[in-house]
Amino acid sequence: MARHHGLQRRPLGARSGIEVTRIGIGLWPVPGGDWGPGNDADILEAIEAALDGGVNFFDTADVYGSGRSEELLGRAMHGRRDNFVVATKIGWVGFDHTAFRSQYDTVEKLVLGVEQSLQRLDTDYVDLIQCHIHNDEPNTDVFIEGFRRLKDEGKALTWGVSTGELAHVERFNAEGDCDALQIDYSILNRIPETEVLPYCLENGIGVIVRGPLAMGLLTDKFSANDTFPEGDFRRDWIEDPTENEQFLADLETVARLREVVPDGDSMAQFALRFTMAHPAVTTVIPGARNRRQAESNTESGHRPELSPTEMRAVGSVVPAGGGRKIWPA
Repeated sequence: MARHHGLQRRPLGARSGIEVTRIGIGLWPVPGGDWGPGNDADILEAIEAALDGGVNFFDTADVYGSGRSEELLGRAMHGRRDNFVVATKIGWVGFDHTAFRSQYDTVEKLVLGVEQSLQRLDTDYVDLIQCHIHNDEPNTDVFIEGFRRLKDEGKALTWGVSTGELAHVERFNAEGDCDALQIDYSILNRIPETEVLPYCLENGIGVIVRGPLAMGLLTDKFSANDTFPEGDFRRDWIEDPTENEQFLADLETVARLREVVPDGDSMAQFALRFTMAHPAVTTVIPGARNRRQAESNTESGHRPELSPTEMRAVGSVVPAGGGRKIWPA
């Protein structure tokens, strides 16, 4: 397939010198992870489809499929590393959810962890390394110092944090050298519009949007009678009474959104266009488990951002700054 190079690119923050496509791909939903059954070939096909569509930004993490995601991305990059802007994350492995403390309590441990990611990715450097931990993590200074060392050594070109809390972003950016934030943001979660996105815009921090399809809710393919396969974390949406109540409420919101999706857009494409429209957003990274999903997502990057009329229509369903947090980390 001929490669499409028409995707708009945006600077990843004010200082990095790196430009990324306005839509990328998230590689959390790999086999052996949290999204149920799958196979490696489909993920590799999704990566290839994203490349074919002009995408250059690929986001993964050390814990996705216990390293499998990084390994698959490394396999896909073989012999053509320059076609990829690679972001990975570190912090969740060995995480004590009671004490809110990761195993990375020294800079040396952190650097070793990132070097292990580099081995799985089969590359000498990542374009972006991100902190992937709870907001109350007491070892934050270890991450900042470690990321600066990795940058000095050329093993990471930029660094940032994945969080939804303004105080955590401010802590990482205390000296003005945090390059990027990864944050959950979607039509169903407009909370970042109130504080975090304006802060990033003002401080030249690149914004990577995860969860733009709200864990699949904004694909409009679920119903109250659905089930999820073994190994898919979304089973809790059905089996846990509290989460099921929220799931049903979310389905009602999605049903209302159907009325504002224009002809020619799927709801997923409309939702992606929404997130790309915010001026603070650098790139949006919907997950994809196969070529078809990757092609549909990438096509959204070739479409115009939402018009003021469309934005008002969204606001009639979920007001600016409204909604709920879909994913805590």
